[in-house]
This record gives sequence, structure tokens and C-alpha cells, in this order.
Amino acid sequence: MKDVSEDLWVFGYGSLMWRPGFDFVERAHAHLYGYHRSLCVFSHVHRGTPEHPGLVLGLDRGGRCHGVAFRVAPENEQATIQYLRDREQVTSVYLERRLSVRLADARRVRALAYVVDRNHGQYAGRLSDEEVLRLVRQGQGISGRNPDYVRSTYDHLIGMHVVDPVLHRIVDSLAQET
Repeated sequence: MKDVSEDLWVFGYGSLMWRPGFDFVERAHAHLYGYHRSLCVFSHVHRGTPEHPGLVLGLDRGGRCHGVAFRVAPENEQATIQYLRDREQVTSVYLERRLSVRLADARRVRALAYVVDRNHGQYAGRLSDEEVLRLVRQGQGISGRNPDYVRSTYDHLIGMHVVDPVLHRIVDSLAQET
């Protein structure tokens, strides 16, 4: 019998947590060490345009990231990988990696994850809260409004009992505008 840790696992830290878009047979809270969630990617397609970029999440070096790991049935592995490449690699700002993640039940699995390419022109790096807020407010792309993306990610994390201080400040500022 095949060990499930050998199956394809996918690590989600942003919209993949709440809108994976692929079939899975198991979903688990997971931790990734050595990377953190960061609003560090100028979005030119999904949540913005080249003329009016939004700002989306990337896995950037250092720290730890709470997220969700999805186990994919073997018969869906290739289709899932192709779907993720089509979704995440539109502008090649992410590097596809297999990284070790720890599941909530202490299992360790290797999961497919998309890490920001710091050498790509869409890498925003560390921005002030004011600049993050400006970019999030203006962003709208083929997947919708940038503020909705940030709120949905924040809400999903809160549902997992995870507080992301940066997302909290941004969502709080957005809420004061409505």
C-alpha cells in the first residue's frame, strides 16, 4: 500500500486556501518553515493590470507560514499540476518548488508550493503599509478586486485561528473606508 506522504500535496497560503480549484482527498492545516506569507508581488493579471497593479501574496524567504496542505489523488496528480501551473505561472513570478511542510497531526510531507522569484520584475519586496494599502485599493484584475482577495485570505486565516499582523492592519484600514 502506498504511503499517503508520497502522494501529491499542494501547499496553499493565499487564495489556494479558500479557492483551490482542484479536487483533493485530504485538507490539513500545515506549517512551512523557512518562508513567510508576504504581500510582495505586483499583480498584473489576477488582481491588477500592468498600468494599475494590485498586490498579491507570495512566499518570501525567512520565517514560518501557516497555510493549508491538500492531498491530491494519484489519478488527478498531472491534471492538478497543470492547472496550478496555468493559474500560478501566468507571468512566471513564482518558482515551483517541493518543500517540506508539517501537518497539524505532526506528519511531514513534501508539498508543491509557489515561491516568489525575487529576481522577477513583479517582485515588490517590502513595502510600507501605506503603499500596500494604495496598491490593494486600486487593484482589480481577471480574478476580481484586490481588497476582496486580501479580505478572503484574512478571513480564512482567522477561521484557522491564525493572525497575520500585516493582513490585519490592511483589512482594518479597508474596513474604515466603508
